[in-house]
Amino acid sequence: MPKLFGYFIIILAFNSCKKDKTATPQVQTVKPVTLGLYEYSSGVNKRIFLPVSQVGTKTVTYYTVFDTGSSGMTLDADGILPASMITSSGIQFTGDSVVVNGITVTKTTGTISFGDNISSTKEYGNLAYADITIGDQLGNLVLKRVPFFLYYKIVDGDGNKLSAHSSDVFGVGPGTSYVTNIIQSPLQRFNTGGNLTGGFKLATLNKSMFSSAGNYVSNLLTIGLTGSDLSSQGFIMHNLNYYNAGGYSPNIPATISYNGKTISGQILFDTGTPSTTVIEDKTATNAIGNLPANSTVTITTNKGFTYTYTTASTANLTEVQNPNNTGDTRTIFSLDFFISNEYLTDYGNHRIGLKNN
Repeated sequence: MPKLFGYFIIILAFNSCKKDKTATPQVQTVKPVTLGLYEYSSGVNKRIFLPVSQVGTKTVTYYTVFDTGSSGMTLDADGILPASMITSSGIQFTGDSVVVNGITVTKTTGTISFGDNISSTKEYGNLAYADITIGDQLGNLVLKRVPFFLYYKIVDGDGNKLSAHSSDVFGVGPGTSYVTNIIQSPLQRFNTGGNLTGGFKLATLNKSMFSSAGNYVSNLLTIGLTGSDLSSQGFIMHNLNYYNAGGYSPNIPATISYNGKTISGQILFDTGTPSTTVIEDKTATNAIGNLPANSTVTITTNKGFTYTYTTASTANLTEVQNPNNTGDTRTIFSLDFFISNEYLTDYGNHRIGLKNN
């Protein structure tokens, strides 16, 4: 009997182990998250804002510029860190890092510039990490341990110090910040589970909703991409190039036609440019400047996406510059582009999708 009993126990143990080995692992299924944005205008300038409602353990209300032309979030330290830590020369603390209000501030410092050689805004600050809640009471999402740029000073192109939180940016580009390659789009921290691809879709903006009041427009931003988004939604996909500085570039090769002239170039579709599309033409003279109203501009990307628009006095403003003046070789399309076209960034496969609407 003892031998039989022992044999029985061994069989049970063997069967139990065999069952564990053949068990199917659980795959987490996640649904895309859709949020609204605020559409704001002042004169010819337009902005779309994504609210940030919590940083670490600190409840806040900041409206960040939703920016496809940069990578990484920047936030002013004012109101987030104790005032005693913020000086004109930097964020003051001892050691390699400090945790305040659930925010880890590191000793890694840098400067971020927005703009070109003609006009640029500069932010000075530190690499930081925190859980970030984007959106507000109308819909929100928590992103875990987001690396971002916490700045203590911001100045314009003339060196004038700007007010706190006057240029908080939510950069969703596919690359990395030039401060450190650790800083990327906060949307890359979204948990895609086992069924989604990292990335986002931006629906066409509602032209009638832009106002100085900043109107909330629902369902503009979808975070997390499905297989259908990437295969059957009509987006023309463009593979992105990788560079040691800045990672994957959002610039897309294209031809640009204006005033009966066609040039080749790299195009950046930039929600962070509020009013004027800038065509960079290395053969342009200083005298070209703004295209007159009723001028026709056509672009055709290397993958066959085509978009034509007509300039007006209050919309689709366009100027031609020589890159020797601006220091930037990219043709940058302003926010007006997104009123007529849908936009998708596929972080997982390093692609940008464009779609006429």
